Amino acid sequence: MKITRIQPFLVGRCLLVRVYTDAGIVGTGEAGLWAHHRWVYEAIQDLAEYYVGQDPRRIEHHAQVISRQTHFMGSVLNAAISAMDIALWDILARSVDLPIYQLLGGKVRDKAKVFANVVGDTLDARAESARKEVARGFHSLRTTPFFSNWAEQNASQRIKTAVEIVAAIRAAIGDEVDLGLEIHRNLPPEEAVVLGNELLPYRILYYEDPLAPESVEALKYVARHVDIPLAFGERNYSLYQFRELINSGAVSWIRPDLSLVGGYTQARKIAGMAEASFVSLFPHLMGSPVNIAAFVQFDAATPNVVLHESLNVDDTPLNEILEQPLTLQDGYILVPDGPGIGVELREDKLAQFPFEPRTIQGRFRADGAMSNTG
Repeated sequence: MKITRIQPFLVGRCLLVRVYTDAGIVGTGEAGLWAHHRWVYEAIQDLAEYYVGQDPRRIEHHAQVISRQTHFMGSVLNAAISAMDIALWDILARSVDLPIYQLLGGKVRDKAKVFANVVGDTLDARAESARKEVARGFHSLRTTPFFSNWAEQNASQRIKTAVEIVAAIRAAIGDEVDLGLEIHRNLPPEEAVVLGNELLPYRILYYEDPLAPESVEALKYVARHVDIPLAFGERNYSLYQFRELINSGAVSWIRPDLSLVGGYTQARKIAGMAEASFVSLFPHLMGSPVNIAAFVQFDAATPNVVLHESLNVDDTPLNEILEQPLTLQDGYILVPDGPGIGVELREDKLAQFPFEPRTIQGRFRADGAMSNTG
């Protein structure tokens, strides 16, 4: 079997890739560097010069050639490699008429637990959003404990508001539903420590991305001073970055993105390192239902995956690009048993969703300085 053609597609806010073979099997993957899809699109076209004519089933070999030959790795190239890797696994699994999870060792679970996002511009709105999601059957919730004016607030105001938001949600749902916090890398270490300690009474499952990702030492400082499990890593793009993160001892949860870290080939290695250190996986996920399906295959076969990203599985307009959308049931996505990534793409529907490029826009503090978000 040989690869005959590779075609990337910019679809809505997503970047898909289709890999065509002389056997008539077509594989589908998706890139996860959502802020820079146009750059990744060009990288995929460059990589096509290598892949076309190759046997798509030599997946590890291709990963080694691309990553070792260039000596210029980074998030753009890794996102392109990730999309290709997912598509190659899709081809391999379809060639033997099996779902990818079977090639990864078989199911360890039948469904992937999903969290629901709690939103709202007031305390009452957050409480109502939390009650609504629990009533829909979700067992795990996540919220960003800030309102839209958080950047203009001083540290004490920001911390006070965050605690009030968390308290309102807990009062609405009680103590038996999991609640995680997404900070979006918006705090300096000292503020992350003060807020984390203020939140201790509210039974927080994880404290996600309190800091920008560039300093593991700063993360270790926060971990030493806050007794809430830290979740980190959605901006990391390589096996080696995750090795450093896991070995730091600072995190209880890591957030590798299958469509950024190198596809299944590298994600399963990251999962193995984490499992050996009793670190759980909470994969980061952005993108279309194609990406959701690809991740669910990984979830199904990976023992230390504990939670799946919420992306409105049941009501996204992009479900139109699939023959059969994924099934969300009582807070879980059911693992599809079809071949490859488990879903069939309707390529003729992609043009209905024009590309929506991301524009760069800052979020600024009261003094005009750029906030810490990233």
